[in-house]
Amino acid sequence: MAFAVLFGLLDVATVPPTLALCRVHFGSDGVVVFGWVNAAHQLSAGTMAHLGGLTRDLTGSYDPVWVGAGALCAGAAVLAVVVRGDREER
Repeated sequence: MAFAVLFGLLDVATVPPTLALCRVHFGSDGVVVFGWVNAAHQLSAGTMAHLGGLTRDLTGSYDPVWVGAGALCAGAAVLAVVVRGDREER
C-alpha cells in the first residue's frame, strides 16, 4: 500500500511541470500537445512491457532488455546535453 501511494505521488508530481512546458512552448494548444505526449508515453510503456516479456520468453533472460534500456537512457542523456533550447526567460 505504501509503495502504491508513494509511486502515485511521485508519478503525479511530473504532470504539472510537463504541462507547464507544453503551455510555454505551444501556448493555448499546450493542453492538446500534453494529451498527445501522455498518450505516447502510455503506449510506449505498454509496448516496452510487452516486448520485455516477449524477449524473456524468447531468450530466457531479461539481459537484452536491460542492455537496450541502458542504451536508450545513454542516448537520451547525450541528447539532453547537446540539444540547445531558447535560454531567455519567459
